[in-house]
Parts: sequence; structure tokens; C-alpha cells
Amino acid sequence: MQHIINSAQTCLDCKKPKCQKWCPVNTPIAEMIRLFLAGDIKEAGEKVFNNNPLSIICSLVCPHEKHCEGHCVLNKKHTPVNVGGIENYISTYYMNYKEFEKPEQNGRNIAIIGSGPAGISLAMIMAMKGYNVTMFEAQEKIGGVLRFGIPDFRLDKTILDTIEEKLLKIGVKIKKNSMIGKNITLCDLQRDGFDAIFIGTGVWRPKKLGIKGESLGNVHFAIDYLKTPKSYNLGKKVVVVGAGNVAMDVARTAIRSGAHEVQVMYRKDEEQMPAERIEKEHAKIDGVKFNLFKSPLEFTEEGIKYETTNPDEEKTQGFEDADSILIAISQTARDLIVKNNAGLSLGENGLLESDEDGRTAREGVFASGDVVTGARTVVEAVNFSKKVAVAIEEYIDTLPPKNKAS
Repeated sequence: MQHIINSAQTCLDCKKPKCQKWCPVNTPIAEMIRLFLAGDIKEAGEKVFNNNPLSIICSLVCPHEKHCEGHCVLNKKHTPVNVGGIENYISTYYMNYKEFEKPEQNGRNIAIIGSGPAGISLAMIMAMKGYNVTMFEAQEKIGGVLRFGIPDFRLDKTILDTIEEKLLKIGVKIKKNSMIGKNITLCDLQRDGFDAIFIGTGVWRPKKLGIKGESLGNVHFAIDYLKTPKSYNLGKKVVVVGAGNVAMDVARTAIRSGAHEVQVMYRKDEEQMPAERIEKEHAKIDGVKFNLFKSPLEFTEEGIKYETTNPDEEKTQGFEDADSILIAISQTARDLIVKNNAGLSLGENGLLESDEDGRTAREGVFASGDVVTGARTVVEAVNFSKKVAVAIEEYIDTLPPKNKAS
């Protein structure tokens, strides 16, 4: 607690705070800290929550050094304000104290497919405005990438259970183990009275390298491994192919799961790794080694055949021993909904097509989050869903009136 107060007291309360400007959801950071220090933590929490219903999660998993903290003016000479820590303290307090209640219903029904950050954000926003929201989740628990794509050491999953409790209290209906696309279609949802449908199914289909050996028993896709790491027996030495944030998460999870040696194999140098700087630093601290300027040619049961890629050296081939190999080179969207529902389409990048406000080519159907943008941060998914909420309301306003439901 004291270190949070001490950091908050270093805030200069800038008139034009760059921290807020560089936050994707424009969090009122200076005002939040001012209220916090004045003893108005409940008001601070309410302002932050109303701006970002997933503030309690973003405060933990956001790349703060890229957004708010990275643009704090104190960076020039001192340590930046610990925005994430302060926001988390305030948001946790607010979620624990706030009594969420079901608002008066306006008679409009919204279906939300997927309960990841995009879906949860939209459900919270629309339900609190009086919309009758039903959320469809293919898994047995809500959270999407928050639950199955972020390691426990980065995000305590009990937070998602708390969020689910709040969603239920404001009237959101949650249908788990419900895969929308083939047996239940968008036509079925529209027939059953849903005025608007939102697709936020994320990106769960891993991209392949397309090289020999990808189907072997010791080769796994990172996004699958992160869902249930305890069910895997990776052995003593693990090589992760890829160098984004997911690759860092996978490597660190493998070490925590008992691997003695974990390498990240990447075809370029460390500076060109797509992972955030702080994620690379954390991986190094955990003991992950970076094996650079190497590109896989083939996977075998003993390891990886590779080619060196250092532009300053002659290309050679080599072999890296490995008990297990984890492929982490990004994901794309599953096409189940698109293939079985007219009016939707995937772009050349394999992602669902929509405009900047989430409108798809099919009337009354909207989409946002990773299924549209590709793998992005949680806060970016929230920001997109806020735009979609406005677009859905504008669309529903054009529909014939309905009687209000009690």
C-alpha cells in the first residue's frame, strides 16, 4: 500500500497529461490519482471503471511502458509514476465494494458471441444501459484469451470469476459450452429476437510454419499449450519458435512447469523481436535464453534443423536438441462462423472483415477485438468495443420500436 501512495505522490498532475493521451482508452490518470490522494477512492474507481470496464485487468496486463508510463514526464530524470499499480489498487477496491444491480430493461436483445476482453467489455457497457444481453461462450468458463491465453503468473484468474459475478448481477445471461456457427447460426439468433449480434471470438487458430515435422508428438502450438500447460510433459529442454509476447509467456510458463532449459529461437536479432522490451527482460530474468539468427528448416523428434540468418555471416545449417518444440508465430481467426453464415467474410489476413466501428457486411451483425484486428492488447480490444457499443445503439435506434420488458 505505502509504495502505491509514494508513487502517486510523485505525480505532477500535468495540465495536459501525456499519460492519458497515450492511453488507448484515454484513462483519466491524473484525475484518478488526484482523487485517490484526496481520499475519494470510490469516485476514482467509478471514473476509471466507467471509462474502462476491464480496468482491473488492464492495470495488470497492459504494456504500460508503451502507453501511459512510457510517456510520463518523469521518465526524463526519474522513475515514472506506477500507473498500473495505482489503477489496480483503485480498481480492485471498487470491484469489491461496488454493489452492481440490474438496471431497468429497454426491451432490446443483444447476443454476444465470445467472452474474451471484447465481449466482456461490450456486455458490461450494454447491460448497464438496460439492454438484455446474452453471452455465448464455447468453453466451460468465461474469459477467452484472458483465461486461456495469459499465464496465471501474469493474471490471477479469480478476477475473471469476480467479473462473471458482476455480469450476472447486472442481468447478463451466460451460455457456456455454446459454440455458435454451425448448429446454432446467426439466422437462429435473429429469428429468436436478438436485435443485434456481436462477434468477439478472438484468434484461436495457430499459424503454421509449413515445414516438415509440425505434426510430430513433441511439437505443439503455443496458444494450445497456454490453455492447459499442466497437461503437457515437455521434458527438460524446450525450444520456443517465435519472439512475440506470446512466445515470452510460453517460455516463462515452460520454466515454471519444470523445464530445465528454455530457448527462444528467432531469425533476427533481439532488437527486432516483436515482444515488448519489458517482456523480454522478464523472460531473461526467469532464465530464458535467446537463440538468435536461426530459422527452422525441419522439426524432428530429437530437435530442430535450422539455417543461420545473420546477414553479416555466411549461411550455414545446424541442429538444436530439444525434448519439445513450441510454435509461437501468431494466430488467426477460426472460420466456423463465416463459413456457415451468409453475409460475413474473412480478409486475406484470415480475419473477420468489419469497418472501423465494427459493422460487418451483414446487417445487425458487429465484430471487434482480435477476430478483426489480429492479436492485440486487452486495452485495444476494450477501446474497439466502446466504439462498437455506439454503433450498435445507433443501429438499434433505426429499428421499429418494441415494448419495454420489465
